[in-house]
Amino acid sequence: MISQVFVLSSKGDHLIYKDFRGEADKDAISVFFEMVTALSGDQPPVVMSHKDLNFIHVRQGGLYWVASTKTNASPFTIIEFLNRLAALTKDYCGSLCEKSVRMNFALIYELLDEMVDYGYIQTTSSDILKNFIQTEAVTSKPFSLFDLSNVGLFGAETQQSKVAPSTAATRPIMSHRSEQGGKNEIFVDVVERLSVVIGSNGVLMKADVEGEIRVKCYLPTCSEMRIGLNEEFSIGRSQLRGYGTAVRVDECSFHQAVKLDEFDTYRILKVCPSQGEQILMQYQLSDELPCAPPFRLFPTVEKDYGSRLLIFLKLRCDLPPKSTALNVSVTVPVPKGSLSLSQELSSPDQTAELQLKNKAILWSIPRFPGGAQLSALFKVEVPGLSSASLLEVGPVSMSFELPKQTCTGLQIRFLRLSPTQPGMSQRWVRYVTHSDSYTIRI
Repeated sequence: MISQVFVLSSKGDHLIYKDFRGEADKDAISVFFEMVTALSGDQPPVVMSHKDLNFIHVRQGGLYWVASTKTNASPFTIIEFLNRLAALTKDYCGSLCEKSVRMNFALIYELLDEMVDYGYIQTTSSDILKNFIQTEAVTSKPFSLFDLSNVGLFGAETQQSKVAPSTAATRPIMSHRSEQGGKNEIFVDVVERLSVVIGSNGVLMKADVEGEIRVKCYLPTCSEMRIGLNEEFSIGRSQLRGYGTAVRVDECSFHQAVKLDEFDTYRILKVCPSQGEQILMQYQLSDELPCAPPFRLFPTVEKDYGSRLLIFLKLRCDLPPKSTALNVSVTVPVPKGSLSLSQELSSPDQTAELQLKNKAILWSIPRFPGGAQLSALFKVEVPGLSSASLLEVGPVSMSFELPKQTCTGLQIRFLRLSPTQPGMSQRWVRYVTHSDSYTIRI
């Protein structure tokens, strides 16, 4: 049983507030934000209590989605409800951020009125809600193409005949009601997150891949969608399938709506997609990487004259020549007493800065072609530099985005809709790999 639901910005501004039962005061908002900001660390506990009031929250789109209750309600149920509320807000508003919530507050209040009655959850199904939601969404400016918080964005090329525009999957699912109209489109995302630890000798020590297949549907009606995966796709260390290169994962789970009667034999997923975004399949591969790590670092750290520390980094991208890594950033921890930085970079589009608060050098590379090699020389002024200070350098951490790449090799063979949609219906597929944790020891 939910007493209140409210949405706060990262600064504590309350954007949405709904009191369902009148059990708690409105100052619960300030009480919650004071409790969150008083805690150290970036990840406050999901469940917190103040007197007889329990707060349960999730963080989505840079916002706090909070529910309060005075009863002994299941926290997992409320967490799932808050996640669905955030997902529905993204579906109906087109994007999930403070600006879109402010612009569409009336729509979100209408969603809450239909989803919850006197604190009891009624439904979170977009198929049911679309029959009752009448408020039109007000769209805002689109986000960056590869923003992680809007993983449903598509299109990294400029070939208009083959690639969807970057704003295609950020429009509201009800946009077909508007004067501009909406296309009958369906988007399939294969998203993987890579966690890697590479030793100082260049040996791969740990490699984990977590992936998912996401679908965002703008079709008014679709009785069934069939997604064909690699015929050689296998789960667990089972016998290899087919005659091509094996695509293996350790674990795999599916959305409850996915039908698997053809999966074991033909590797086909069948589902009747609802309007909006949903995750059809999640998978994981541990302690193994079918391909070489995308980046190899060759570091040199030495003491120069006086109190100057020299750090020379040579970074090689081991992607295929036609591939490109985007938004590459390299973070190098430096000794605590570091004061200033001068650098020599191998290309003008690169940037580097010394972050005094974090005591680290941030080297940014907006675009890194496959097969290329870049270098950087950093000169750091460290008063009282000693041999022990050299041990404070590293390990190096990286973040990046790899469009059109999957580390496991998972591919979509085909995407078929039945019955055939009236008029023009378009289907889009995107592959992208993000770095979750990429650490290189020096």
